[in-house]
Amino acid sequence: MRYMTSLGCITASLLLAASVQADDSMEVEIHKVSADGVEESIGSIKLEDSEHGLLLTPDLSDLDAGVYGFHVHKNPSCEPQENDSGHMTAALYAGGHYDPEETDSHEGPYGEGHLGDLPVLTVDEDGNATLPVLAPRLTLDDIEGRSIMIHEGGDNYSDDPKELGGGGSRMACGIVESSESSDDEE
Repeated sequence: MRYMTSLGCITASLLLAASVQADDSMEVEIHKVSADGVEESIGSIKLEDSEHGLLLTPDLSDLDAGVYGFHVHKNPSCEPQENDSGHMTAALYAGGHYDPEETDSHEGPYGEGHLGDLPVLTVDEDGNATLPVLAPRLTLDDIEGRSIMIHEGGDNYSDDPKELGGGGSRMACGIVESSESSDDEE
């Protein structure tokens, strides 16, 4: 049964990769974050538009094995900020989850809630995340000038029993540069 599941994941990944549109991609460097600031890089995530939505292909390492909450946040920052209680909080300048329609609802990448919900990030027993995920309601244009966040703990794609899928603190972050800012640098 495990073999069939792995084969299914590999087949789905190959089909997704084959449907990616050329020249509609970018790399986002991901860094660990803490209340002290942005720390070392743990790799990158390739973002690509496809005919089925936004394909995110991580190439991350140095993580604990498990499943993590994975979201697009509204601001392009990974810097810490003081929370309402007066404590510095990792990557708080990134703001909340990307929610342009102001749904205030966490329903996962396939639901009707906010657009910041991505499929969970899976880290293998060697500490690597390489399994591509698909966000069918997003495009690269939607997330330019935003940030990508990895949260401790999983995500149940619901606000029940705990808001925002029950995920934990912000542990890693990357900024999705705007194509306009990269054009300005040339």
